[in-house]
Amino acid sequence: MTSFPTTRGRLTPDRPLNDLTWLRVGGPADALFQPADLGDLKDFLKSLDAGVAVFPMGVGSNLIVRDGGIRAVVIRMGRGFNHIEVDGNRVTAGVAALDAHVARKAAQAGVDLTFLRTIPGAIGGAVRMNAGCYGSYVADHFISARAITRAGEEVTLTADDLKFQYRQTDLPDGWVIVEATFEGASGDPDTLDARMAAQLKKRDETQPTKDRTAGSTFRNPAGFSSTGQADDSHELKAWKVIDDAGMRGATLGGAQMSPMHSNFLVNTGGATAADLEGLGEEVRKRVFQNSQIELVWEIMRVGEPAQEQT
Repeated sequence: MTSFPTTRGRLTPDRPLNDLTWLRVGGPADALFQPADLGDLKDFLKSLDAGVAVFPMGVGSNLIVRDGGIRAVVIRMGRGFNHIEVDGNRVTAGVAALDAHVARKAAQAGVDLTFLRTIPGAIGGAVRMNAGCYGSYVADHFISARAITRAGEEVTLTADDLKFQYRQTDLPDGWVIVEATFEGASGDPDTLDARMAAQLKKRDETQPTKDRTAGSTFRNPAGFSSTGQADDSHELKAWKVIDDAGMRGATLGGAQMSPMHSNFLVNTGGATAADLEGLGEEVRKRVFQNSQIELVWEIMRVGEPAQEQT
């Protein structure tokens, strides 16, 4: 049995993760660590056996944890890592600050980061996945980030370090982002607020926001540069190729491709991670058979299947 360093935060061995993901599925982590502060995080990583894997986890908005759980220490940041500070046109946010809260606070200060308003999750995941909406991406506004390495050392990361691509970065395994700084254009607070209200209205009219989902399931299959910039002249939509393959509303166990928006995977109640991932893989198979397009998962899938599935 792995022994873990003494911490000032909360360390829970064999912690089920299903209640920490938006899809409400997932087996246990070897341990869940919730650091008390930055120093606690550094000390823990420095003292942890180098052979023990580390998995930073945000609010679980874009994640499937498989039913057998994760053979790693899951690190989840909370209070003390959700600060938001505005200095001129630059906004610095802790890794646990929700994207929507950052957008709102920036808008109040006359800084346009409105693209974050409808993105589910927290800033750590937004940076890690180069999140974007309405033609704007984290890469377009990113200045720098602070992170703690697997050895417990603090480093500053630039865009060159992260090598932003469509829905991904090159953050090394086990490194934990703790803070990020963005820059936005100046804007009138009332105008920015109205824009965000319109975005929310459009989202609620077109996406299953009241269902148990994890956001978009698959990446759009084409139309993006290496920096994440949209190219509307060549763009294909994942929902369209899913529709063309006849998979809107398809089900497997408690999992369903939403009838409202076919690129949203829904836990209708009682779905397992295997149901959700299995349905997603069936969608990928059918789309490829129909159009020779290979859909790529946008939802991160981690961990091991339940023993009875092996």
